[in-house]
Amino acid sequence: MANLLKLLRLALGAFLALILAVLVIYLSLAPSLPGVAMLRDVELQVPLKVYSRDGKLIAVYGEKRREPLRVDEIPESLVQAFLAAEDDRFYEHLGVDYQGLLRAAISVAMTGEKRQGGSTVTMQLARNFFLGNERTYTRKLKEIFLAFRIEHEFSKDEILELYLNKIYLGHRSYGVGAAAEVYYGRSVHDLNLAQIAMIAGLPKAPSAFNPIVNPERALVRRDYVLGRMHKLGFIDDNAYQEAQSAPVSASIHYPKVEMNAPYIGEMARAQMVADYGADAYNKGYRVYTTINSALQRQAQHALREGLHAYDRRHGWRGPESHLELEYAEEDESLIEYGKLDAVLLGMDFTGGLLPAVVIRVESEEIEAYLGEQQFATLSIGQAKWAKPYIDENTRGDEPQDFASMFTPGDVIRIHRADSGEWSLSQIPDAEGAFIAVDPQNGSVLALVGGYDYLHSKFNRVTQAKRQPGSSFKPFIYSAALESGYTPASIINDAPVVQDASGMKSAWRPKNYSGKFFGPTRLREALVKSRNMVSIRVLRSVGHQSTVQHIANFGFDEAQLPKGLSLALGSGVVTPWEMARGYAVFANGGHRVEPFVIERIEDFNGEVLFRSSPLMVCEADCLDLQQQLHRSGEEVVIEDGAPAPDLGIRVAEQVVSKENAYQMTNMMHDVIQRGTGRRARALGREDLAGKTGTTNEQRDAWFCGFNGDIVGIAWVGFDQHKPLGRKEVGSVAAIPIWMDFMQVALKGKPSNQLKRPDTIVSVRIDPATGQLVDQNSDQGIEETFRAGYVPAQGSGAGTRPAYPQNDEGMGTPEQLF
Repeated sequence: MANLLKLLRLALGAFLALILAVLVIYLSLAPSLPGVAMLRDVELQVPLKVYSRDGKLIAVYGEKRREPLRVDEIPESLVQAFLAAEDDRFYEHLGVDYQGLLRAAISVAMTGEKRQGGSTVTMQLARNFFLGNERTYTRKLKEIFLAFRIEHEFSKDEILELYLNKIYLGHRSYGVGAAAEVYYGRSVHDLNLAQIAMIAGLPKAPSAFNPIVNPERALVRRDYVLGRMHKLGFIDDNAYQEAQSAPVSASIHYPKVEMNAPYIGEMARAQMVADYGADAYNKGYRVYTTINSALQRQAQHALREGLHAYDRRHGWRGPESHLELEYAEEDESLIEYGKLDAVLLGMDFTGGLLPAVVIRVESEEIEAYLGEQQFATLSIGQAKWAKPYIDENTRGDEPQDFASMFTPGDVIRIHRADSGEWSLSQIPDAEGAFIAVDPQNGSVLALVGGYDYLHSKFNRVTQAKRQPGSSFKPFIYSAALESGYTPASIINDAPVVQDASGMKSAWRPKNYSGKFFGPTRLREALVKSRNMVSIRVLRSVGHQSTVQHIANFGFDEAQLPKGLSLALGSGVVTPWEMARGYAVFANGGHRVEPFVIERIEDFNGEVLFRSSPLMVCEADCLDLQQQLHRSGEEVVIEDGAPAPDLGIRVAEQVVSKENAYQMTNMMHDVIQRGTGRRARALGREDLAGKTGTTNEQRDAWFCGFNGDIVGIAWVGFDQHKPLGRKEVGSVAAIPIWMDFMQVALKGKPSNQLKRPDTIVSVRIDPATGQLVDQNSDQGIEETFRAGYVPAQGSGAGTRPAYPQNDEGMGTPEQLF
């Protein structure tokens, strides 16, 4: 009995000593332990996502991939798999599983090594949020104390939700939602049991048990998890056996980009970083752009087809590169395809063109290897376009024999048509850009900054400053109308010679045709793109007055040329700026600002920012706005969400509606019978626009519009090389614009500017601009602003008296 009491005293003393030791350790570590309540406000690092206006994913930016889920959104079988693998007594213990710790202690005693072990889900959560991965007794003690605190502060489901969203599972995936996407390209709800077990086996060692880098060890770990689930009664015999017999099906899946608009994605990313800093990449922001996915697809298609068409017109530049084919030692007729696979795998599918290696050459047929035991056969008929390129103006003869073009080992690009036929292609040397804008509010509907973002990340819509050539003339002519000219004003299309100090020779501009046509009406000068008329108009109106007027369209006065070459579009502008400028014509004289971000949401869907663009708002719109303010009604915007306030930001009228109408009417004629007449093939009466070509055809433009869309197409070389003879705006650029507009306007009613009440239409003599008998069918109809109609038998029309202009050059009559 005495011995028993002695043993009880010793046991009690040991227990009290243990309690005291734990208390001392806790008191010594407590000051360094973080407060676990902060877990309630934890913000999981979720990447930035950019979407089109209609919700198509454009891009994902951020180092970590994470798809946070609520615990009730996670399938029960996935929860069971994790608990079977990591902590089967999770719902029984208070944060620390003494049985697990005992097993870990025994392991240490037997091996003498401090191994990872005995950690519950709660302890792992504490380690992942607050502690490092160093294997020390001190860290393990902190882990235990933090686990108790977490269990006291949070429910089991809250702990499990944090854990399953935080845990690292390899290949930049954090949490089960991201892991399902990364390894299987599907949501957690679509995983089968074998895939669930594979993911549940990853927390122990995300690299060692990774199904991508180590499928054999991953399979062993998966089967262990399945065995644990079976033993715990989570799955029955049939499910266990079926899952265990399933092969490893994991492969890397990148975010499913639904909309190919990388230039827009980069614009949105850059803006987010500018506004939110580094947090832009990990706060789960969702950026919804103004891009219409259907129009974006068509814009990209149109630009690429236009550049391929240009490229084919100028011939075959030869293979991209050459590889020395290697053959098997046992049979010299067998090519070592594995080495070719490695090369082809590292090549981008630029512009949708597939890289291939020529492996067999015959007179009228070649065979090419695409990689992964895929082959293509091309006939000489699919390469008739491939006349050898000599220079931008010269090609060789049409190919008759493949043997003169290729040798085995040549690396080429090929394209497969919808019919299944393969054809020879090449990545264009020339580049291009396209932007489409809604002229009523400036929203960018489509934007393509180049042939392929992977080929060149330079965004030519916003960054390429190029000469606009004759596509700039409408702004010059608009200034002329503002100063008193009419579409019927007569200007002499005759040579201009300007001597300038510092120049070796005089400046002698000429028309594209090299001819001069004498007295020409202003309308005809724009329709036929007569350079001499534009120069004389600028000289008459005056450079300063013209530049001040052009600034109303959004152009920077300081960036515009100082001399008369401004009339020929010698300044430099971007397609973005041209879209803004032409929108003024399209909407009746209001300046709107192009924009790409419609709204920004946080991860929970709360709207942090919604665009409030300048909008074209006529009298009836303003009346409605005033009524809404008085009644207190809620304004509803297009997507059904309430507007942030009751106001509408009205775009400023920077050009008179009469000016905008007359210019649009004149540019309508450019399409009907001028340099843009190719666009008549669209069969619409509401289109207007202007071609543009610069010296030596270094730039080709078409800027066109109706009341719904402004579209700007540009083609040129980044190195400012000539495009080649006849590669003018109506040849190189307008097909791109037409290809886009054909889809963009399909099924839409005509939308053109209404003629203002202050515009009148009278009949004039087309040769003189004078009025003719209005009761006869003589002459042609022309539009005039009230007060600017020419009198019967007058000259070019009655205009206000011209003052000495800002260059001291006197009146148009004196100049012409």
